[in-house]
Formats: sequence, C-alpha cells, structure tokens
Amino acid sequence: QLAATPVADIIANHAIGLWELALLHLSPDEGTAPDLDQARLAVDGVAALVEGLGDRLGRHHEPLREALAQLRLAFVEVSRRAEAGNAGGDEGG
Repeated sequence: QLAATPVADIIANHAIGLWELALLHLSPDEGTAPDLDQARLAVDGVAALVEGLGDRLGRHHEPLREALAQLRLAFVEVSRRAEAGNAGGDEGG
C-alpha cells in the first residue's frame, strides 16, 4: 500500500508533520516559554523539503510554500515577543 502511494504525497505529509511540530514549539502550553531553537530546526526541515524539492512536489508545492511562509512569519513574531519579554525582564530587575 505504501508503494502505491505517490512519493510526493508522503513527503507532503512529512512536511506537514514538521510544520505542526514547529507550531508546538512556538506555542507551548500556558506558562511555558516557546522553544525557539527546536522550532527553528523544524522550520528549517520544512524549508529543506519545500524549497529543496520545489515543483517536484506537484500539487503540494504551492500549499506547502504558503504554509512555510506563514510559519516563518509566526516564528518571527514569537521571536520578537520573546526578545521584548526578555528585554523587559532585564530592565525590571
């Protein structure tokens, strides 16, 4: 059954798994800080698949490219909030 599944579908599934993993590290449970290093690794994994394979992913390429762009925006936003929080904490104490 696995051999009958197009490889692009399987790769896309793995890319989405990495995308979800990145989101988990960007927005952990309440009271826990984001793990930016782990999130960055997952984002880079998605990018390696999406940008590395490009059009070879067929119908999956464009949706994955858009998902990667949104993930990168989320990473930047969370990073900025974390930096602002750290800067505020340093000034207060």
